[in-house]
Amino acid sequence: MPNLPDVHTQAEILVQALPHMQRYDQEVVVIKYGGHAMGNPAAAEDFAEDVVLLEQSGLKPIVVHGGGPQIGRMLDKLGIKSEFRDGLRVTDAATVEVVEMVLAGSLNKQIVGWISAEGGRAIGLCGKDGNMVTAQRVTRTVVDPDSKIEQVLDLGFVGEPKRVNRDVLDAVLKADLIPVLAPVASGEDNQTFNVNADTFAGAIAGAMQAKRLLLLTDVPGVLDRDKKLIQELTIEECRRLIADGTITGGMIPKVETCIYALEQGVEAVVILDGKVPHAVLLELFTDHGAGTLIKR
Repeated sequence: MPNLPDVHTQAEILVQALPHMQRYDQEVVVIKYGGHAMGNPAAAEDFAEDVVLLEQSGLKPIVVHGGGPQIGRMLDKLGIKSEFRDGLRVTDAATVEVVEMVLAGSLNKQIVGWISAEGGRAIGLCGKDGNMVTAQRVTRTVVDPDSKIEQVLDLGFVGEPKRVNRDVLDAVLKADLIPVLAPVASGEDNQTFNVNADTFAGAIAGAMQAKRLLLLTDVPGVLDRDKKLIQELTIEECRRLIADGTITGGMIPKVETCIYALEQGVEAVVILDGKVPHAVLLELFTDHGAGTLIKR
């Protein structure tokens, strides 16, 4: 049996968390739960416990989940080849059906089930429900290394949020339910779009004027050139670190999402490791936090 703190230590821990609970009372916190962070059953249980505790403590959590690895496994099982361009999955008509099936179907309900198992009242939704999120086709250009000519990338049915209607989320939160959102949305012509989960979470956080946006991923946060965690950054510092090559690869779009959310009115954004036990509670209810805090 693990060594547990005595009752007085437990009481002291709760007292130390009290000012943090008061700070976030009745505030919206958007949590992006990454596909890679979902792989461990014990970590999934910790995450569900954290979300339920937040709601019971007076916060209004909104969960947005990804599912890249799960989509990849289903595409392999169905024999559908997946192509990536510039780090984004090319989503053709066959792929977008699988994306919707996995994200808005099995995976969404699995997360709802985890939260329900810990005593929470969760409801699974996607961007299509109640016209919550309207998407538009993503356009990307890249420079051909040989000709140096800009070329437009055709990513198929990959979208980005154009509008967010918060009415559905306001109603769900008013009913003391925990919304669990899959990043699938409709376009103006009712076409289904696969939306990057970080981008989707940033748009939701901005529309809801969230107190915090937490991006749970599989790394500790933003790292410096010596691979050490940077605990706090401003928007200006983020842009400088992208420009000088300190922030690279997949971390660039995550940080750009953070900047977008901050500019939309979110108070602060945190990139943190979702594999750390109770990472959400450590970030919100302790003094030292658990990742990289980015603020205006």
